[in-house]
Amino acid sequence: MREAYIVESVRTPGCKNKRGKFKDTRPEDLLSFILKSCVEKAGINPAEIDDVMVGCAFPEAEQGINIGRIASKMAGFPDSVCGATVNRFCSSGIEAIALATLRVQAGWSDVAMGAGIESMTFVPMGGNKPRPHPEFSKEDPTAYISMGITAENVASRYNVTRQECDEFAAKSNEKAAIAQKNGWFTEIVPTPAVKFVPQADGTFKKETFIVSEDDGVRPGTTAEGIAKLSSPFKFGGVATAANSSQTTDGAAATLVASKEACERLGLKPVAKIIAYAVAGCKSDEMGVGPKYAIPKALKIAGLTIDQIDAFELNEAFATQAIHCVKELGIDINKVNLNGGAIALGHPLGCTGAKITATLLSVLKRTGGKYGIVSMCIGGGMGAAAIFEMV
Repeated sequence: MREAYIVESVRTPGCKNKRGKFKDTRPEDLLSFILKSCVEKAGINPAEIDDVMVGCAFPEAEQGINIGRIASKMAGFPDSVCGATVNRFCSSGIEAIALATLRVQAGWSDVAMGAGIESMTFVPMGGNKPRPHPEFSKEDPTAYISMGITAENVASRYNVTRQECDEFAAKSNEKAAIAQKNGWFTEIVPTPAVKFVPQADGTFKKETFIVSEDDGVRPGTTAEGIAKLSSPFKFGGVATAANSSQTTDGAAATLVASKEACERLGLKPVAKIIAYAVAGCKSDEMGVGPKYAIPKALKIAGLTIDQIDAFELNEAFATQAIHCVKELGIDINKVNLNGGAIALGHPLGCTGAKITATLLSVLKRTGGKYGIVSMCIGGGMGAAAIFEMV
């Protein structure tokens, strides 16, 4: 197989759904902007791109009609640039990057993109019209189980305490606040957003403004301060709004090119994926997925967990993130150095692409060589990708 290199990886800020700064900005606008920005930062003519793979967990309504192709067109890419929409729920964004990488490795493309989009304002979790199969839902109701219940299951089955979860959540916000203050989110491209301002005559005026940072970070969060919240999922439960991921709007993009294309186009390789793995688990404890996917990816890469310099482990829920860290023996000081989804948000299908951009920024800043992006996946799966800086 050919060498495939990441030459650029960027993201928009992540903003709270329905209440955040992207609440009036359509997902196609977010995605097309970050696709164009990625290409411009890489310094490449978009005509060189063969295909754009876009992860989206709920590809319908404003995110439907193959947003991978629509957004590429909106970005000004020529008709020759193709696009597809990829769905593996929470890992859709990293799945898209992996597929783009495989295209280049196989020689099917010289240059390809992997991206992610999710506007949880415009398309709610579960979609607009969820329709579980009536007979199968009786046979296996866990296939459609609430993600919050799975978080509570992980807590009760693996002895994760409320205190641990609240302390983990407070630390996530603390790290994110420090990263914002120090300007460490270098992967973020300031992104245009829109708002509709009421006028004196009863009409609304559409105005554009720029969003430069994630708007869900809560500086000053303490475990004691959030301990008073109750779980919406289980009486006396441990998973609360404060120690679970925020539902978020955002987009991210990564450009992948072959060694030959890099040389021909003068592109500078940044990193490469050296392994990608998915693993299945019980649907009713889907949060444990990373503890199965990460060892599979390490085996493919021929590495040990101690050789990994930084982990972007998606914080879908503190319960599952804590359990996976413990079970795998990960050094907590290597996990989510800039904070995680509890502070920064989890825009579902975008998340894998989003935290890939963050990981590469972290590795560059810290001088690390190897990094892992991993997350649990609704339905009972985990995914993990290993990156090597070059």
